Amino acid sequence: MRLNDARPKEGSKHRRRRIGRGISAGQGASGGFGMRGQKSRSGRGTRPGFEGGQMPLYRRVPKLKHFPLVNSKVFTVVNVKKLADLPAGTEVNLASLMKAGIVTANDGPLKILGDGEISVALTVQAAAFTQSAKAKIEEAGGSCEVVA
Repeated sequence: MRLNDARPKEGSKHRRRRIGRGISAGQGASGGFGMRGQKSRSGRGTRPGFEGGQMPLYRRVPKLKHFPLVNSKVFTVVNVKKLADLPAGTEVNLASLMKAGIVTANDGPLKILGDGEISVALTVQAAAFTQSAKAKIEEAGGSCEVVA
């Protein structure tokens, strides 16, 4: 048997502490609550998260930097360099990219990013384009259509 195996006997009950019932009870006078002040009074002290009137942490936190957006938009992103291998005149959208194997999973609407170079004219249909991606596609003779 180990110390952590020790359990009270089946059906036994622990007596409730009676606070402030005289010194012989063991918790008399101020009843273990110290002397005066908000935490010694009857009723509840303060609610969880209360900081004495200072703006509490749970209210001041999202104002600070580096917090993620609550309703952030999630896109399936593809760089322009991945589209360079497609034949000229191809209509590019999320379905055609999945069929070609360039995109493996649908993580939301399609967004085209501008990393890499492209030399073939393509008709690209996507929910969003970066400025550099749009410029590179149109420079190669292709067109960009924003699909809702």
